[in-house]
Amino acid sequence: MSFKVAIVGLPNVGKSTIFKALTKKQVDIANYPFCTIEPNVGTVAVPDFRLEKLTEFYNSPKIVPTIIEFFDIAGLVKGAHEGQGLGNKFLSHIRETDAICQVLRAFEDENIIHVDGKINPASDLETINLELIFADLETVQKRIESLSRQLKSSKDKNIVKTNELLLKIKENLEKGTAIRDLNLDIDEKKLIQDCNFLTIKPILYILNVLEGDIAEKKEKILEKFSLKLNPEKVVLISAKIESELAELGKDEATNYLKELGVEESGLDQLIKASYAELNLITFFTAGPKEAHAWTLEKGLLAPQAAGKIHTDFEKGFIRAEVINWKDLIDAGGDAGAKEKGLIRIEGKEYVVRDGDIVEIRFQV
Repeated sequence: MSFKVAIVGLPNVGKSTIFKALTKKQVDIANYPFCTIEPNVGTVAVPDFRLEKLTEFYNSPKIVPTIIEFFDIAGLVKGAHEGQGLGNKFLSHIRETDAICQVLRAFEDENIIHVDGKINPASDLETINLELIFADLETVQKRIESLSRQLKSSKDKNIVKTNELLLKIKENLEKGTAIRDLNLDIDEKKLIQDCNFLTIKPILYILNVLEGDIAEKKEKILEKFSLKLNPEKVVLISAKIESELAELGKDEATNYLKELGVEESGLDQLIKASYAELNLITFFTAGPKEAHAWTLEKGLLAPQAAGKIHTDFEKGFIRAEVINWKDLIDAGGDAGAKEKGLIRIEGKEYVVRDGDIVEIRFQV
């Protein structure tokens, strides 16, 4: 399973430079708006030391990591919902993704123009948030109009509930409140799933900073630019440093980060933040033939995890044999783990945990 993250922002904030560094994919990077028209897509293997350890332990000839897809979306400008810049084309590309990562320019450079002529990430943040809200307002209005016609001839409870929910959403959007901030429950989200709203998507923020600011505390940078954001949703990245890291080998990159006083690359930080924001975990299947990492939403049950591996596994699920990856290695393998009683037999109600190795028993 892969998940998709849209990298968005105003023109010339460093989106495409960061995208290239994160994905090591060559893209057009130029000092003018709308250099990116169609979204560039980069597929990145999620680094996971646990998968590496399992591969080494079993001497697996094949290793399959989880995948994250980054979409470098064309720069947004004020009025996009009305067709300014690339307008609706930009917005439609975002709809295809699971989460939004907004790049905010937090550095001065007279050689790189800013579309508004000044460096003000708080203003940039407001511009993009408002454009997404305006786009959702247009969507919700059309949906309400459609439902009002249905309500004249039907008293279906779901239609009534959906209409009431959409009216609530419209009222809050008009106040400038994103749908994600309404804390909708699972049933409410299902009612509006087909609307494909933009502001319901989880959102993260990249602050593109100068090289000298990369080791600063996020709170300090946020305060400097009057940005009222949850630090847990923020990743500090220097596009220049990430570009340099992309050209280095693993050991060289690790040493370079140590010199900078930074523990992890921007990519690693962004992936961790994405997993947290999307509420994802990783479980494994491993053995002498293959070590495989799988992405799963936190809280899902063993049959649903089985379905990630193969749909037949979920349909014919009988039970799962489960052990934590580290317990398996510490026990010296399957035989030692069984002898110590570390391998558990779990049924359909088992909630899969991060780091579980799962072997599915099923019957077609």
